[in-house]
Amino acid sequence: NALMSGHKRSRQFRLSCCSFLDMMRAGVVATPVTYITVLSACGKGNDVLLGMQLHKRIIESGVLPDLKVENALVDMYAECGQMEAAWDLFEGMQVRNIVSWTSVISGFVRLGQVDRARVLFDRMPERDTVSWTAMIDGYVQAGQFREALEMFREMQLSKVRADEFTMVSIVTACAQLGALETGEWARIYMNRHGIKMDTFVGNALIDMYSKCGSIERALDVFNEVHSRDKFTWTAVILGLAVNGHGEEAIDMFDRMLRAFEAPDEVTFIGVLTACTHAGLVDKGRDFFLSMTGTYRIAPNVMHYGCMIDLLGRAGKLREALETIGKMPMKPSSAIWGTLLAACRVHGNSEIGELAAERLLELDPENSMAYVLLSNLYAKSNRWGDVRWLRQVMMEKGIKKEPGCSLIEMNGTIHEFVAGDRSHPMSEEIYSKLDKVLTDLKNDGYVPDVTEVFVQVTEEEKQKVLYWHSEKLAVAFALLVSESSVTIRIVKNLRMCLDCHNAIKLITKLYVREIVVRDRTRFHHFRHGLCSCKDYW
Repeated sequence: NALMSGHKRSRQFRLSCCSFLDMMRAGVVATPVTYITVLSACGKGNDVLLGMQLHKRIIESGVLPDLKVENALVDMYAECGQMEAAWDLFEGMQVRNIVSWTSVISGFVRLGQVDRARVLFDRMPERDTVSWTAMIDGYVQAGQFREALEMFREMQLSKVRADEFTMVSIVTACAQLGALETGEWARIYMNRHGIKMDTFVGNALIDMYSKCGSIERALDVFNEVHSRDKFTWTAVILGLAVNGHGEEAIDMFDRMLRAFEAPDEVTFIGVLTACTHAGLVDKGRDFFLSMTGTYRIAPNVMHYGCMIDLLGRAGKLREALETIGKMPMKPSSAIWGTLLAACRVHGNSEIGELAAERLLELDPENSMAYVLLSNLYAKSNRWGDVRWLRQVMMEKGIKKEPGCSLIEMNGTIHEFVAGDRSHPMSEEIYSKLDKVLTDLKNDGYVPDVTEVFVQVTEEEKQKVLYWHSEKLAVAFALLVSESSVTIRIVKNLRMCLDCHNAIKLITKLYVREIVVRDRTRFHHFRHGLCSCKDYW
């Protein structure tokens, strides 16, 4: 039993199971502790066949009913994704405890059935930290980050104390939502309740601060983490890269190597992203080649995507196309989309049309392909092709994905959709936006309608631009926040050129700092300037 437990604790699950088989061959009688240990190893090692044989042996041994063994069986089936068997066992149990309920909830969460897990969670007679954390993490894994934060608030009201595992899930949710205030509060909560900032918590905090556009605080946490692993280094390299600090990210990579920490695939995504945002084409090529030549890491489709982005931003579109042709795997729609976006910026219709054709072969309903190609035609004054594309979209019923922006104020996440008036302060927000736009026009702002993909009059095109979700979020922030507070917005799509120009001017006129995280990168606006060097 000690041998099996040792293997399991060292995550050598196969050896743990082999030790059990050796024990059986030696004629040693198994105890409940034996079964609990080896069932756990089967679950964590995803060995459902041995688990089923064990189940049969347990029934024949006469050990049952034994609550701990029954819980181990339920957990084994749940860990292996066999929820029908886990549920049947759970339903047949004469006695259940928190462990029984939590095992089934965790099983449904792993399969993505969060709603079913929540129904069970609500039925639990009592809950502990582990069960609350399982449910919170379920929402995070399902991408339901606001629900995860709401569940954490319920957990606090229930007077159940969180642990480091809970806090990793909460901080991750804050990172995805750009909820810096809530993330800061979570850090205070950890300090107040003596939750140790281990490597996992530190890594999550670095990621959260980076994704909220606060790279200075991410670096503070990095310096506080004494036991750094490759994920710590990778998190800070990625954070520096996406926030536009390319040179610093590469310096951090050099520090990582000097600390004898080996980089992995994700580290190189950060390094290549840093080269992209810093415009370091030659250095990016060298890093890409070093992956296989020095570190024996085979580049995957994401690394190739970084290279296409690097070459595309530098205007090396022919080389980007040749790189796609040399890929050992089939190029994804994201690869062709990246090339198409670069062609739009540099006005290359020939390669742009090829990229759009390949993209639409892979993803015929991709509205962004039509929008980017239309912008490319408009830039080349090919208005007949623009009209033809609009007609094709109308005939196929393809609609552009609606823009959505999130902003956190006083710990509450507010969501804005382009042209939507469902916010309780809608009237004041639109009134404020009108005043802001008037101020901008008085300072020389002219709406850029080149990216408006609808057949309407020039005046109506301008109205479409005025009500973009990030403009609504900025107007709301100007209404309710102090002038010293940085406005932080997360947008689901790439920010359009008009919003970029408008927000630059807003930071100048209203003396505010604004950070926007869109689908492609961060934009740090200050004093009428942007960190992204106006790449469009």
